[in-house]
Amino acid sequence: MAAISIFDILKIGVGPSSSHTLGPWRAAQRAVRRWQELSLFESVTEVQVDLYGSLAKTGRGHMTDVAVMLGLSDEDPETCPTAALPAKIDAIRRSKTISLGGRRPVRFDPAGGCRFNGGTSLPFHPNGLTITAVLSDGRRQTETYYSVGGGFIVEEGESREAGAESVTLPFPIESAKDLLAHCADHGLTVPQVVWRNELTWRAPDEIHRGLSRIWDTMKDCVYRGCHSTGVLPGGLGVVRRAAALSKRLLPDGPYPDADGWIAAIQASRPAFQDTLTWVSCFALAVNEENAAFGRVVTAPTNGAAGVIPAVLLHYLCFREGNEAGIEQFLLTAAEIGSIIKKRATISAAMGGCQAEIGVSSAMAAAGLTQVLGGSPAQVAMAAEIALEHHLGLTCDPVGGLVQIPCIERNTMGAVKAITASTLALGSEPTDAKVPLDTAIRSMWQTALDMNVKYKETAEGGLALQIPVNLAEC
Repeated sequence: MAAISIFDILKIGVGPSSSHTLGPWRAAQRAVRRWQELSLFESVTEVQVDLYGSLAKTGRGHMTDVAVMLGLSDEDPETCPTAALPAKIDAIRRSKTISLGGRRPVRFDPAGGCRFNGGTSLPFHPNGLTITAVLSDGRRQTETYYSVGGGFIVEEGESREAGAESVTLPFPIESAKDLLAHCADHGLTVPQVVWRNELTWRAPDEIHRGLSRIWDTMKDCVYRGCHSTGVLPGGLGVVRRAAALSKRLLPDGPYPDADGWIAAIQASRPAFQDTLTWVSCFALAVNEENAAFGRVVTAPTNGAAGVIPAVLLHYLCFREGNEAGIEQFLLTAAEIGSIIKKRATISAAMGGCQAEIGVSSAMAAAGLTQVLGGSPAQVAMAAEIALEHHLGLTCDPVGGLVQIPCIERNTMGAVKAITASTLALGSEPTDAKVPLDTAIRSMWQTALDMNVKYKETAEGGLALQIPVNLAEC
C-alpha cells in the first residue's frame, strides 16, 4: 500500500459521513477534473449519478446525493461556508440544473438523475458510484469510483487511493511492529518517527500549520456544538444535548470564543464525575455538528470524529496538558490510524463500527498515552486495549442517519480510550499477551466474518428495531 500522510488520516470536511459524504463529494470533483483532462467538459449537457450498495442503502440519510451535487459544483468541503449549502441544494432542485465545476450550467435533476440502486453492489467495494456525463453528440462518459472509508476514494482500475503518491519514507511502516522497531533502533519516540516521515511530503512550517489548522477545526467544532440547540435534521427528531450539558457544567458565560471557553473549563476544576460528563459533552458536541452538516475533522472517519477531540480536551483541561502536546498527540494518533487502515479497514461498510469508533478510540488512546509520558511500547499497548474492546461492534444506523447510535458511541469510544491509556501507563508491555498487530488482524477477520446487514446498511440491529421510512428522512 502507498505511504499515508497524517493529513490523509486527519482531513477537514463536512458531515455527516466520510465514506458516504466526503468520499462521494471528492469523487464528483474528480469526475469533473477527468472530463476537463479529456477535453469533454465543454460538451457536457447533462450529468447522471448512480449509487450502489451501502451508498444506496443509507445514502439518503448520509446526504450522499447532496455531497455529489456539491462536488459537481466544485464546492470545497474544507472551506465552503456550510450555512450557505442548503440554499445551493434548494436552487439545484428547483432549477434542475447544476453549475458544473462552478462554471457552466448543465441539466441535473436530483429526483431522477441520482439513482439509489440498493439491490446492486459493485464488485470492488460496497461503497460504489458511477457518474455519467451526457455529451452534446449523444455519447456518454462514465466514471466509476469507490469510497473506501475516511474520505479516501479509489477510481475503477486504480490500485490505490486517488491522489496517493509512491514515496520512499525514511521509516517505512506497515505494522505496529515496524513502528516499534524504528523507535527502538533509533532511540526515537513515536511522534518523532512520524514527523521524520512527514518531512517527505512537507516542510516543517507546513506541517506545523497543518496540525494547527486540524486542532483549530476540532476545537471550533466542539465550541459550536456546545453552543447550539435544537433538533437535528433528518426526521428522527434527535434533540441536541451538548449545549445543555455545557451550560449545566459551566453556567457562567457567555464566552467570546473557543479559547476563552476552554480556559473557563480549566479554571473550574471540576470533580471527577464532572470530568467524565465533560468528555461525553465534548464528543456529543462534535457528532451533533457532524449530523447537522457541520465542519468536522475526519479522525479517521466523520462518524467517529468526536473521539479524538474529546480525549484531547480531556488532556488539556483535566490532565494539565499544554499546547505543545497537541502535535505529539495528533502525530501519534494519525500513525495508529494509518497502520490499521493498511492492515484492516477504517470503513464501516467493510468492517462495521469497530472500524470507525474502534479505530478512533485506539488512535486517541495512543495519543493520550504519548503525551502523558508513555513509552512507544505503552503507546501501542494502549491502542491495542482500546481496539480489542471494540471488536465486533456493528454499524446499524437508524434511518441511515449518522445519529442513532453513532453520536453516543463517540462518548463510549472517548471514555474507553482514556481507560485504555490509564491501563497501559500502569502496565509493563512485555507482560501483554496481545500485540497491537494481533488485535488489528483479529479486527479484520471479524470484519470478514460479520454479516453484511451489520455493515452500514440500516438492515440490522437498532435500525430494524426502530423502523424509519428512509424516504421521509
